[in-house]
Amino acid sequence: MRMLHTMLRVGNLERSLQFYTEVLGMKLLRQEEYPDGKFSLAFVGYGDEENNTVLELTHNWDTDSYDVGNAFGHIAIAVPDAAAACDEIRKRGGNVVREAGPMMHGTVVIAFVDDPDGYKVELIERD
Repeated sequence: MRMLHTMLRVGNLERSLQFYTEVLGMKLLRQEEYPDGKFSLAFVGYGDEENNTVLELTHNWDTDSYDVGNAFGHIAIAVPDAAAACDEIRKRGGNVVREAGPMMHGTVVIAFVDDPDGYKVELIERD
């Protein structure tokens, strides 16, 4: 067994695709339209679906926003330099909500950014 994808419901698919591809540097792997169901799916990630876990962005055509809720935590992405990643994300129009620095009660360097729908994306500094 292996993890395939995590699904996020998004209010505006184009805005979300712009964030995940242009701001975070993921690739659009595939996109499907379901007119009878009035929804679209877009799969994004850093590698192919066969060998990597990806994000499924689901856009229900009649819904333009969602409550993030208090059960979901965040998406985590490994980066070689969290401060540099924050600078680049900011330059690309992303919203850094926690600057790079050691995590509370630890030494691992992390940062957080918000996606367009308010989902948290954690950047974890790794070699």
